Amino acid sequence: MNALRRLSAPCAVLALLAGLAAAKPWLHAHLEPIAGSSLSGGFDIAVAAAAWLAAAWGGARLIDLLAAGSGEANGGGGGANGQRPPRIPRLLADLLRFFVYGVAVLAILAFVLEQPVTGLLATSGVAIAVLGFALRNMIADIFAGIALNIEHPYRLGDWLELSPGVAGRVDEINWRATRLISSDGTAIIVPNGIVAGSRFTNYSRPTPAFRAAVPILLDQEVPVERAKRILLSALLCADGVLPTPRPDVIVEGVTPNGVAYLARFWADDGARLSLVRDAVLTAALANLARAGIEPARPKQEIHRRRPAPPDGDGLRHGLLRRLDLFDAFDDGEVEALARAMRPHHLPAGAAAVRQGDAGESLFVIAEGVFDVQAAAPANAIPADAEGGQHPRLLHLTRLQPGDLFGEMSLLTGQPRSASVVACTDALVFELERSHLDPLLRRRPELAERLAELMAERQSRNSAERDRHHGTAPPPPVESQALLARLRGFFRL
Repeated sequence: MNALRRLSAPCAVLALLAGLAAAKPWLHAHLEPIAGSSLSGGFDIAVAAAAWLAAAWGGARLIDLLAAGSGEANGGGGGANGQRPPRIPRLLADLLRFFVYGVAVLAILAFVLEQPVTGLLATSGVAIAVLGFALRNMIADIFAGIALNIEHPYRLGDWLELSPGVAGRVDEINWRATRLISSDGTAIIVPNGIVAGSRFTNYSRPTPAFRAAVPILLDQEVPVERAKRILLSALLCADGVLPTPRPDVIVEGVTPNGVAYLARFWADDGARLSLVRDAVLTAALANLARAGIEPARPKQEIHRRRPAPPDGDGLRHGLLRRLDLFDAFDDGEVEALARAMRPHHLPAGAAAVRQGDAGESLFVIAEGVFDVQAAAPANAIPADAEGGQHPRLLHLTRLQPGDLFGEMSLLTGQPRSASVVACTDALVFELERSHLDPLLRRRPELAERLAELMAERQSRNSAERDRHHGTAPPPPVESQALLARLRGFFRL
């Protein structure tokens, strides 16, 4: 109906002009005595010229309907929301409208005014040739724009990278150029001829998700499996990296300066790609530093530092020293605890601890990533068709290198409150009650500081967990209650 309404105006004008043409003998008989034969002939010319222009108007309206892509031509049933892709690109529609009106003007000259148009066409051809040679680059951009609109390699809103450092979101595609808005808010105007004649990357097609990568060079002394484990941990914890498809790390090559790794990940927003790369590299450098590994240096440099072994005393001491839980211990006490800690290598999918199990130790993550999971409350578990209930696990948080877990079991002996499952191959160090007991007996005042730190840590973790799940904040954990449990557990 909307299509008929848009075509009704030119059709009505054509019908009116057709009626005037049919009534021409009667009009001549009444006009010539009053206005003369010259004015009567001019009336005929005006009616004929108006008819050609009205026909061109109707043709242009029909082109608009085909180019609109709104489902109007078939009554608005072009999709779930009444929308459909345009049948004719906008630039091609503009050309067709120009052609229709040009034909109408030539027809008026040839058939209404009875003027010879052959010479005009020949002269126009020469003028067009001269003008086309002078504007050949602009004309090439125009036809490239038409080709781009027909093929649709990109659309408005897509994120394009034309060359390294030249990228942005498509904001406009006009006759001559494509306008991109870069991530820093500046406009990049690129002629359509350059876009059509070069290779570019569309990060938004065929799906919004795309894979990117960052290269990292490490010394050959670092075992490949250990390097992959450390870098994969960084990928899994970096902001902006999609969890699925799963990121991975591959060896891209071996160079004289070291082994080249490629940390590959998936993202869904080209505008934030530089920020995601920054997050990946920041997490990778932090994980490498915790493991005592530096990026490879050129071999011409004299400075060389061998990477720390994965279970060396220096690595253990550094991990404990960074934990606020052991701030009250001096270096000698931290060194003693570091030597006593036992390493555990866990494959991906293995549980370091399980909810409800008894335990008297804590774990410090050296390499790898862990998910903390807990069983959902009974009233939150949906019943099956037979009335039974299937336990459902809630994902509480994700732990990365440098984090610890199990501290409540170490200090109070309470059962494990959650399961901690390795997402990647991992290395953890276990600190048992028997390792900590001699230090607390020698310095009982440490128990008070541990209770205070544990209370702060438990309150912070509970508030974060409840904020994440949208529940009411819990009451603060009392350090005196923790201190009493700690003293009773260690018999201080």
